[in-house]
Amino acid sequence: MGGAPAILVIAAVAALVVVRQFGARKVAADRRSWWVLPAVLGYVALSRSGGSVLDPAHPAGSAVLLGAGIAAGLATGAGVAWTTRLWTDQDGVVWSKGRAVTAVVWVVGVAVRLGLVGIGALLGVHLNGQAITLTVAALLLARSGALAWRAGAFTPAYGVAAPR
Repeated sequence: MGGAPAILVIAAVAALVVVRQFGARKVAADRRSWWVLPAVLGYVALSRSGGSVLDPAHPAGSAVLLGAGIAAGLATGAGVAWTTRLWTDQDGVVWSKGRAVTAVVWVVGVAVRLGLVGIGALLGVHLNGQAITLTVAALLLARSGALAWRAGAFTPAYGVAAPR
């Protein structure tokens, strides 16, 4: 899958993640698997046949833009995780829900990513769907990892909810 279909799938996944961020959701009981989805996305992006992640006509420029995109994804994911509200219910289950400031982080992250695409277009550097997928994987990796780490502070290692 390449071109427009890949972009549509990436946009749909990103929209789903953003929408789900703002509803109250249980944080996964098994916090050891937070890295699986980002790893799968990274693998798919890097193993896709038919081309490189970098623009063959502008390898240095595309590498810089890809690195900046991944850094922006990591920063956005961490910002989203740190602005998400976490709490426990009576049974000790950890819940999460995005706040208004979380929406601001999402908007700023998207604006930065669009700015990088615009810079690439001005320089004639083309970043394909694989590069965008890597950026999304970095965002989800940082978000999931930070949420899992924060949620771990709510429940002791032996599984009994801490008193509140």
